[in-house]
Amino acid sequence: MRKEIFALSMLFASAGINAKVTLPNYLTSGMVMQQNSQLTVKGSAKAGSTVRVAPSWTEARSVKADKQGSFTVVIATPEAGGPHSITFDDGEVTRLDNILSGEVWLCSGQSNMEFPVNGWTHVMDVDHVISTAQHPDIRLLQVKKRTSFTPQDDVETNMGGWVECNSHTVADFSAVAYFYALQLRNELGVPVGVIDATWGGTPVEAWTGIGAIDAANEFENEVKALRDNSVEKTYENNLAAWRARFNQVGKDIDVAKMHDDWGVWTVPGYWEKSVLPEFDGVVYCQRTFDIAETGKDLDLQFGMIDDEDEVWVNGTRVGQGSGFNIPRSYRVPASLLKSKGNVVTVRVSDFEGEGGIAGYVRIGSTDLAGEWRYKAVASMKEFPARPSNPHSSSYPTVLYNAMLSPLRHLPIKGWLWYQGCANVGRAEQYAKLFPKMIQDWRGLWGKELPFYFVQLAGWLTPKAVQPESDWAALRDAQAQALALPNTAMATAIDLGNPADIHPHNKQEVARRLAITALTRDYGKNYVYTAPKCAGAKTEGNKLVLTFDGDVKPTSSAVLGFIITGNDGRWVQATAAQRDARTIVLSSPDVKNPKAARYDWADYPNGNLYGETGLPVTPFKTDK
Repeated sequence: MRKEIFALSMLFASAGINAKVTLPNYLTSGMVMQQNSQLTVKGSAKAGSTVRVAPSWTEARSVKADKQGSFTVVIATPEAGGPHSITFDDGEVTRLDNILSGEVWLCSGQSNMEFPVNGWTHVMDVDHVISTAQHPDIRLLQVKKRTSFTPQDDVETNMGGWVECNSHTVADFSAVAYFYALQLRNELGVPVGVIDATWGGTPVEAWTGIGAIDAANEFENEVKALRDNSVEKTYENNLAAWRARFNQVGKDIDVAKMHDDWGVWTVPGYWEKSVLPEFDGVVYCQRTFDIAETGKDLDLQFGMIDDEDEVWVNGTRVGQGSGFNIPRSYRVPASLLKSKGNVVTVRVSDFEGEGGIAGYVRIGSTDLAGEWRYKAVASMKEFPARPSNPHSSSYPTVLYNAMLSPLRHLPIKGWLWYQGCANVGRAEQYAKLFPKMIQDWRGLWGKELPFYFVQLAGWLTPKAVQPESDWAALRDAQAQALALPNTAMATAIDLGNPADIHPHNKQEVARRLAITALTRDYGKNYVYTAPKCAGAKTEGNKLVLTFDGDVKPTSSAVLGFIITGNDGRWVQATAAQRDARTIVLSSPDVKNPKAARYDWADYPNGNLYGETGLPVTPFKTDK
């Protein structure tokens, strides 16, 4: 293997002897440079050649390529404006044209940041947005989805690199990034470049470097495997151990017997939409059936089982399968079947998202749709996390290495981050990792640049009292990162949809981010935060909350509060506004209230806003 790698490296080196200057994929014609900064260009040219670098706005200079053909030049960028050009000449000319100088922001995260203007889903008022997206002084760079176990020196890009914003190029680009760029351009009057480096469904650890993950004392096995170059073997061993333990769940159940005391569920269907809302885990399902086709082997067919299954007929295992969208067909020998009173039992394992037997179910000519019995035997929340596949986008460090670290030589103004859904259920871990990730990114760029992030929107079934909400806990973990300097949070708590994890009003998300940056970084005077709870004290059977600014409910009733007393039982609170900065909470079920929480639920209904229309962010007075 080492000989092959050496041979390939010599081939590439020799190929570069007569090659003209090549540049990283993030440096192209049409780009926006961060104004008044230092642009570090790491390129390659003919080995040992002298490369003349000629920016159109300043004096040319020469730099010598080393024996491998690598060269580095640092160029001071001009005030906002353009268009400019840069010429690189080592005997052959490479030229970047139509370059603008302005403000550059790197936008990253999972699907709500990836959410395109008009791609796999679309934003609010999409037709108007698309038809008016003609902005040649807004430039877009979209990083291709790639993974790597080690830090890379370059990214791959879509659309050939930087492109001007128009109805075509913006369609599949991050909506939040586009709307953010549009507001900055309109208010600052300078060119704006935004970089879309996103991947839906990805956790924070995938965007974090190995040193930061190690410093957080998380993912010890994965960190060791990455450093030992034993990722594949470690994953196989860990998965085998996890699978052996997981497969034992429910093994004490008699699969040959019909359990009439179990719950009733209608098949086909997803259990989240009926009997087991928001449940991921293992569910045993069964029913009895009669057949007319005796004396012959029959095929037991399922149109869709989400995600894995193991199936028995009359106590004998007939098959197993995986893949939420892959039909199953299991041959059942005639010797197992009776004309009446057969029992089919299915162990369904759902790791995330919807789960159940969602497609057709039949054996031979007998339709098995209808009432089934079910029993949930293990929740994924109570079971150790399944080891991450190292070839997935969720494995620690892989997106940091492939999609973020290579951009470290490109000067930017700051970062926008919208992520967290993939870490719901691991709030305590997120609270440690997220600040480490921010510090890690700042270490890459060598500056304490602004880092602005979005707090997760409401989602899932509304509940008035949900102190155990994993979504609320994750939002709280996000907010804890505000302890770091030069950070700010734009909440989306009031923009959610209980039926859609991807709310379509990305314009308001971007506006909240934009007024944050415009105030903190560009001298504008927006109010970009809502009032916060400044104190809580018990007055008899009431809990009195004070805020550091005026708050207003959107109706005559103040909503969204729960309280608890000495017994630790949380109940819905009756809330009354004493004055512009005071809310009084009470409940006949709590005689001596000790603590309150606001908007503490998956999909909360709080209705307090500041005077500028920004929502009060979720909070708790208990620690």
